[in-house]
Amino acid sequence: MQCSYDLRGNSVPTILLLMQERLYTQKGLKAEGIFRINPENSKEEHVRDQLNRGIVPEDIDVHCLAGLIKAWFRELPSGVLDGLSPEEVLQCNTEDKSVELVKQLQPTETALLNWAIDLMADVVEQEDSNKMNARNIAMVFAPNMTQMSDPLTALMHAVQVMNLLKTLILKALREREETTIAGYSPMSYCSFDRHTDEEVDSQHEMNTSFEWRGPQTDHNAHKDYGAVCIEEAEAASGFCFS
Repeated sequence: MQCSYDLRGNSVPTILLLMQERLYTQKGLKAEGIFRINPENSKEEHVRDQLNRGIVPEDIDVHCLAGLIKAWFRELPSGVLDGLSPEEVLQCNTEDKSVELVKQLQPTETALLNWAIDLMADVVEQEDSNKMNARNIAMVFAPNMTQMSDPLTALMHAVQVMNLLKTLILKALREREETTIAGYSPMSYCSFDRHTDEEVDSQHEMNTSFEWRGPQTDHNAHKDYGAVCIEEAEAASGFCFS
């Protein structure tokens, strides 16, 4: 899969950076409910088909872009956080423990997680416009970061993953406040410097590396199904993970 480095040094698939750039330039970070409101499946499938051909269409609906970013993570052969056991995630209830836990991830998963956390932190910085706080954005990403065969186990694990992501997002935001970064803006973290060797072999590789395995399952056009399930799990357990 063709990768590029963002300006934080994370090597991630170029398609993620392309979608991120378009999301930001089309002011997607300010769109109310970004990453929570799902687009119509027909629109998403059209854009998905174009991306699989190596084409980034003009004027993509920002909710469609956000949905496809989540879909990319959801459709990986294994989840980014699958290297962490549910028991370890369950016991991870402080920032220090969260930081130590994610150090167990392999370099590829670490880069993807770091990129996703930065993206979610960028969303939260525009909370006044998009109404997405750290808990909300962690909730919609959590079901896409792990894969389990048993639905009930997957749901309860997603609640714990949500808490882990929320902790890491808040840590990233605090560090941004504590550190003066010259010329900071969300787009400053998008870089498209391409590298050779195993990362880039040919134009054909670039095009096929965009492919998702298949269409999304049917979701309500205006709700993120995974987030709704997490909310229901919280209510059923009697705990509020806020």
